[in-house]
Amino acid sequence: MAVVAVIALTLGLVTVLVINRLDDYFTNQQVADLRVRSSTVSVYVRGLVEERAGARPVVGADGLVDPAVVATMNDPVQRELIADRLGQADVTIRFGFTQDDGQAPRFIASPNGEYRMSLQAPPSTGQTREPTAVTDYYGAGSVLQRYTLEITLGNPYTYRATAIANLSGLLAAIALLALGLAVIVSAVLARRFTTPLRQLTDASRALAEGNLASRVPTTALGASSSELGELALQFNTMAERLAESVELSRRDRDRSRDFLADVSHEFRTPLAALRTFNQLLIESVGDDPEARAEFLESSAGQIERLDWLAQNLLELSKLDSGLVLLDLRPDDLRAAVESAVQQNDAVAARRGVALRVDLSAAPIRVRHDPPRVGQIVSNLVANALKFTPRGGTVSVTVAPTGDGARIEVADTGVGIEPAELPHIFERFYRGSRLNEVRSSGSGLGLAIVRSIVDMHAGSISVESGPGGTCFQVHLPNDPRHPEHGESPGVAETSPSEAPQVNAAPPTYSDRPLPIPPLAAERPQGTNPDG
Repeated sequence: MAVVAVIALTLGLVTVLVINRLDDYFTNQQVADLRVRSSTVSVYVRGLVEERAGARPVVGADGLVDPAVVATMNDPVQRELIADRLGQADVTIRFGFTQDDGQAPRFIASPNGEYRMSLQAPPSTGQTREPTAVTDYYGAGSVLQRYTLEITLGNPYTYRATAIANLSGLLAAIALLALGLAVIVSAVLARRFTTPLRQLTDASRALAEGNLASRVPTTALGASSSELGELALQFNTMAERLAESVELSRRDRDRSRDFLADVSHEFRTPLAALRTFNQLLIESVGDDPEARAEFLESSAGQIERLDWLAQNLLELSKLDSGLVLLDLRPDDLRAAVESAVQQNDAVAARRGVALRVDLSAAPIRVRHDPPRVGQIVSNLVANALKFTPRGGTVSVTVAPTGDGARIEVADTGVGIEPAELPHIFERFYRGSRLNEVRSSGSGLGLAIVRSIVDMHAGSISVESGPGGTCFQVHLPNDPRHPEHGESPGVAETSPSEAPQVNAAPPTYSDRPLPIPPLAAERPQGTNPDG
């Protein structure tokens, strides 16, 4: 409506200005035309009256017009000729003298020298009478017989009114057409703007009411302006990210609920055993030294298992929450891997499994946290030893790659079922309950491995079959490199400050970060993970 009002106002002003200017133009043209006709009338009248007067003055010394001139000017034929043909208007002719008294010249009319001739000719098609008049003065006669003619032409026939009426009608038609087009264009433009805005409003309202699937239809984006289309696209993107965030929150909530249930279950078993041992010691077997010693030893094992579970849970929680700060050092990766493998030599010998390590001949320098990488290798080796039967082999290989290094831990054990492979890195997942060995761990070791690998901006993959399992860990040259993105919890230490691989683990807020006991340090009857 605002656009239509502006266009209507503009057309109205233009119409008024055009008609006003055109009226002035026609008036000026009409005045100029009347002056030309007045000059023509004066030439004709002077020639006519001087011929009739002959040697006599046209206007005598007494101020009277010659009778012959009077008779001529009253001749109907002459009057019709002057008014209808020459002047084409109402003509008034006055004879007299021009008196110059030192100021402006003053015309003095003769008492019998005024003649009025009315226009009698019918108008042509489109002509109308206009109330316009022009008066001119013409000096005539000889030097001794001077006189002056005052000729006035008024109320001529002109096409002015018809032309202005035609132009006004044309402008009115153009204005109506322009207004009609303005209404149509404004409606189209308004619809083009309001439709996506209305859809945005509806989608926003639905989103506010909890309908996270609400989106602005893509069909409306192409019909709207580029700015509104971009706004709609950004709204859809925001809605998708909001839906993803809500879905992640729901998954985290479900995962936390499951995690709490798993933790409760894991702690319930050793607590129940401790309660049973304590009850037996109090009641029946307290007087039997051998039974008491056996129960106390079993209780100590369960306490150690509880402590180990608590440490693993604390470790995994800090890794997932980003509270662990990696201490990246450009050290030789072989040292951390070799130290971690050596810590599992005793377990391998006790289980009768051959533990081999294949290190690259040249140093493999990548930025890494040696204690954390050692924890990765230790957990993977401990798992491999647990699932490899006596007489089997566990091999650890470290090799450089084009963009970092690869750590491979392979065994000749029982393997993992294909259906279980997608879940082995989940917390507390220990595989099929039918497999006594697989279900004996806590299910946290591989989850910790996965978290440490992610913190190094690396990747881990697994292949398994009836002949054994192979884990491959890829670490980049530098986790801080842009192509690997920002890795959470990363700090840099200069080579001169880098501790040995067997040094204390990295700290956070100046407090030692608890690390689960390595396989060789754990009490009998405990397992690193699932």
